[in-house]
Amino acid sequence: MVEITRALPGDAGEILTLQRAAYVTEAQLYGDPFLAPLVESLDQVRTVIETGIVLKAEDGGRIVGAARGRLSGSTCLVGRLVVAPDRQGRGVGSALLAAMHEAVPEATAFDLFTGHLSEGNLRLYRRLGYRETRRERVQDHLTLIHLRRTPEASTP
Repeated sequence: MVEITRALPGDAGEILTLQRAAYVTEAQLYGDPFLAPLVESLDQVRTVIETGIVLKAEDGGRIVGAARGRLSGSTCLVGRLVVAPDRQGRGVGSALLAAMHEAVPEATAFDLFTGHLSEGNLRLYRRLGYRETRRERVQDHLTLIHLRRTPEASTP
């Protein structure tokens, strides 16, 4: 059973390791080994945990997922949703997003983005009530798809 709680600064190393493992497939998909989550430092992860909303999903003492949120006005910006490669497709990502929605009840919307080739991510976000708001071409090989979920969005 996965338990979701707030991450602590001491979790930064394990979350960084998990993040790198989870983003390797994205790097391969886009042919870019320098994606921001892969080059982020331990100090940067620790700072985000200390200053933002970082949730972790644990199973038997092992962190198997994490997600970040940051309130900007009345919108929660969700980022770095990561799930251990051996636990993907088992509801960890859905549980983390649901927990984020609960952790920031004052948010009137939740925004996130993913790459245009990340079909699994897009399916997950759409299933949870996120709708595309715009596309942003950031490099020749990468277009970001921005999505938003409002509290009125129902999840099946």
